[in-house]
Amino acid sequence: MEDQSIVYTLDEAISTIGFGKCQGLVLAYAGLGWIAESMEIMLLSFVGPAVKSEWGLSSNEESMITTVVFAGMLIGAYSWGLISDTYGRTKSLLGVAIVTTIASILSAVSPDYVWLLSLRWMVGFGLGGGHVYSSWFLEFVPTPNRGTWMVIFSTFWSVGTVFEAALAWIVMPSLGWRWLLALSSLPCFALLLLYGFIPETPRYLCMKGRTSEAHTVLEKIASLNRTKLPPGILVSDRITDMNEEFSQSEDTNFLTSRIKITKDSKTSSPSSSLVLFSSKLIRTTFLLWFVYFGNTFAYYGIVLLTSELSSGQSKCTSITSLSENIQDASLYINVFVTSLAEFPGLLLSAIIVDKAGRKFSMAIMLLLCFILLLPLVSHQQEILTTSLLFGARMFSSATFTVACIYAPEVYPTPVRSTGVGIATAIGRIGGMICPLVSVGLVSSCHQTAAVMLFEFVVAIVGLCVLFFPFETKGRELTDSVNVSSSNLLM
Repeated sequence: MEDQSIVYTLDEAISTIGFGKCQGLVLAYAGLGWIAESMEIMLLSFVGPAVKSEWGLSSNEESMITTVVFAGMLIGAYSWGLISDTYGRTKSLLGVAIVTTIASILSAVSPDYVWLLSLRWMVGFGLGGGHVYSSWFLEFVPTPNRGTWMVIFSTFWSVGTVFEAALAWIVMPSLGWRWLLALSSLPCFALLLLYGFIPETPRYLCMKGRTSEAHTVLEKIASLNRTKLPPGILVSDRITDMNEEFSQSEDTNFLTSRIKITKDSKTSSPSSSLVLFSSKLIRTTFLLWFVYFGNTFAYYGIVLLTSELSSGQSKCTSITSLSENIQDASLYINVFVTSLAEFPGLLLSAIIVDKAGRKFSMAIMLLLCFILLLPLVSHQQEILTTSLLFGARMFSSATFTVACIYAPEVYPTPVRSTGVGIATAIGRIGGMICPLVSVGLVSSCHQTAAVMLFEFVVAIVGLCVLFFPFETKGRELTDSVNVSSSNLLM
């Protein structure tokens, strides 16, 4: 029988168990989820032009095929985050898999344009839950090297983009866009088939007061990893003294790991949306919104600039360049090659994120992105332009990767998915308006204005990163937050 006087926390249990076979399987499932999401988004580069040609659509109608997906993601990001924090991570992941799989398969047999838009909106709504995969995986990972493992997880996104480009290269010329949509839905279908094997996170179970269930899951993880739990009784952070834990300011030690058992463990919890605007989280919440919006805006802007500048420089200037060769090259090859830019950035992130910290990593990569974009305020030779944009995309993607690590770490478990979901939704707004700005300016031969706009956005994101109130490197995740009505913005 366990000694009742000996207790251990969830973070101590996870650290003792270590990263083993169980976390590897969780990583594989969550990574498959991100592959599915990236493939569904990347295919928009190929489906739009093909549908436009087959159905005789206007340019605005073609753009709507992409816009409705982002609109669905905007709503889905918040909705799935709320479901995740209320009913559990696995329940949310099941809903994401069901909606995305059904809508993806049905969109492949869309009889007309209206049906295609409606079903692609549903796909977007399902894809909006992609951030739940990162929160779910994060809660299984021990604190040491957590950043490195989250970067490794992020590589699945880049794998998905490259794989989709290769799939389109094979499928589109011979079978058409309907087969591409159908085959691209296979990872979503696989997620649905494998759902029965995934566990709920012990951290969520502890947060809900289901400590015995959390202990059972931890025992299974330890068995799979061939390790043992610490001696004693598992103590949930739900019964910690939050008045002491959060007595310090947000600027100093928000993610404290000190545990102190108290008699009063059942405190009322306000709405998760209200918690995000408490005095402890309001600053972090708004800064994350700016960072997610700016990062998404800049990332998709750089992607669009790559194609727009390649095709538009000869029209706007008298420079003799390689644009004719680029126009003759296959769309699939261009997308495939540019997608490879993200892998060096991911490697850099993995190297420095746990050594230099989240804030410094984002700041230095935003600075490098800013520097690489700066020469493009004026027209450059084609090779130099492509090289600069390749590097800018590399660092922009890496910054976004670290931001996706930082966001789940700063929020406590009860509002983690909701907080990240809302930030992701704000980011989708940046993705929706970016094409209107970047494509419009460059197409009108206003390259300088377009690049200066992106430079301004990158600079603002960098300032927001510097104003983040704390660093999360090496800190344990927190499971609760002390919020009273006086701490909420009414």
